[in-house]
Amino acid sequence: MKKKAEWPRRLRSQEWYGGTSRDVIYHRGWLKNQGYPHDLFDGRPVIGILNTWSDMTPCNGHLRELAEKVKAGVWEAGGFPLEVPVFSASENTFRPTAMMYRNLAALAVEEAIRGQPMDGCVLLVGCDKTTPSLLMGAASVDLPSIVVTGGPMLNGYFRGERVGSGTHLWKFSEMVKAGEMTQAEFLEAEASMSRSSGTCNTMGTASTMASMAEALGMALSGNAAIPGVDSRRKVMAQLTGRRIVQMVKDDLKPSDIMTKQAFENAIRTNAAIGGSTNAVIHLLAIAGRVGIDLSLDDWDRCGRDVPTIVNLMPSGKYLMEEFFYAGGLPVVLKRLGEAGLLHKDALTVSGETVWDEVKEVINWNEDVILPAEKALTSSGGIVVLRGNLAPKGAVLKPSAASPHLLVHRGRAVVFEDIDDYKAKINDDNLDIDETCVMVMKNCGPKGYPGMAEVGNMGLPPKVLKKGILDMVRISDARMSGTAYGTVVLHTSPEAAVGGPLAVVKNGDMIELDVPNRRLHLDISDEELARRLAEWQPNHDLPKSGYAFLHQQHVEGADTGADLDFLKGCRGNAVGKDSH
Repeated sequence: MKKKAEWPRRLRSQEWYGGTSRDVIYHRGWLKNQGYPHDLFDGRPVIGILNTWSDMTPCNGHLRELAEKVKAGVWEAGGFPLEVPVFSASENTFRPTAMMYRNLAALAVEEAIRGQPMDGCVLLVGCDKTTPSLLMGAASVDLPSIVVTGGPMLNGYFRGERVGSGTHLWKFSEMVKAGEMTQAEFLEAEASMSRSSGTCNTMGTASTMASMAEALGMALSGNAAIPGVDSRRKVMAQLTGRRIVQMVKDDLKPSDIMTKQAFENAIRTNAAIGGSTNAVIHLLAIAGRVGIDLSLDDWDRCGRDVPTIVNLMPSGKYLMEEFFYAGGLPVVLKRLGEAGLLHKDALTVSGETVWDEVKEVINWNEDVILPAEKALTSSGGIVVLRGNLAPKGAVLKPSAASPHLLVHRGRAVVFEDIDDYKAKINDDNLDIDETCVMVMKNCGPKGYPGMAEVGNMGLPPKVLKKGILDMVRISDARMSGTAYGTVVLHTSPEAAVGGPLAVVKNGDMIELDVPNRRLHLDISDEELARRLAEWQPNHDLPKSGYAFLHQQHVEGADTGADLDFLKGCRGNAVGKDSH
């Protein structure tokens, strides 16, 4: 347990607001134009509420209301709350992909914290990239910080069927192509997909990352699953506001909480909940900011034998609303602890250990949070594949894959990029059947650019019309956490930098062997070397702006796809005053 800091003491905000010098009067005097009385600048903790609200980030559209509850909690605990808008990378708005802007958002958040008079931060997040980007930025500065998420949407329903965000978008889209659903019916279903404020109601990336924040110890226990419109979400926000004030007094920082043990807890949690493959790339990036040595091998080592016990889409049948009613993530953490799969003494933002937080919770629905003997899959962790096609690794989510395809050998049907895929996939003359392996190139961190969620390539209509719902698909792209299928992702090195994926040809045979963690291109070493020697890049390079910076500095998916100059730079929270 971390030793608490002495209190009272002089906080960093007093560099701006404490004293009678010209510079202090400059800072303090201007802020008083908002009507703040003088005694608020007496040395009490100044709390920055970093709000990712935006009209163009629908998942976070209700965060201004939650920010008011956070402020109430801060006031109650004797702090001074100041709301700060920060970069909000919307998953469903940003082009070419929100992932390209995760690192920009993290950089902006880091400097927003470092350059302004905050003693502690509340990270108000929700949409997929907002949670990792704010955790990355806060980790780099290492001031006391705590996460509160916006929560998932309520269940969707269409004609008596539960409709999961994203999951049913992919399902209904394929049904239209297969002739099983009309376009008019698809449009009718649209209205049922998002019927309240909040993030995706499946175990997509937003719900996964909310769960990761809680499993890491960076959010109060129970935060992850409360629906966005439930009154208890507002209570959670207010309690979070109270807690951050005490965290500042105790000097409880991200580096105290996000230890290697905490990351191992999160990896095992991701396996148990059937979480998104995107968690791999985000946790690797967050760990890099804290200075923790986390690798793909840790993902395979920690998650391999963890059963998936949360029966949620896309792996199962329920949605986040039922998960909350069943007891939410605390029940999952308790199950992991009882199975010897949890570092019980890992510290959380509450000041207590993770085990102290969850040991008394009750599972209220064992069809939602399953007993281990009824798990959706006995080995639910993210699978890390290696071989001559992925020397630095690739990932697959077994809980969302088809068991009969986990060992498969098939003929490659190659798409050079997403545009090539779109141009060919609906052509009945495309030489493809269900035994083939679909391969897409140039969709990685540098190639797309930004590594879009296009890895779950839709199947060709002529295969769908046979009643076939899944094929092996391989790319250097990502996949939405709401998606499903036997999809190999994050293949590294990516095609755009000359990885082996770049030289796969139509007709090559590819072997996928998930039990043995193998992904192999069936050509000789000499032939592979010859092709790689002859390879030339064929994607356009950005000429200016952030896209140029990203292209020059983004790392591979196997290490988190962060910008190379932003890792391992924790601390240095106070800059010099220029006035």
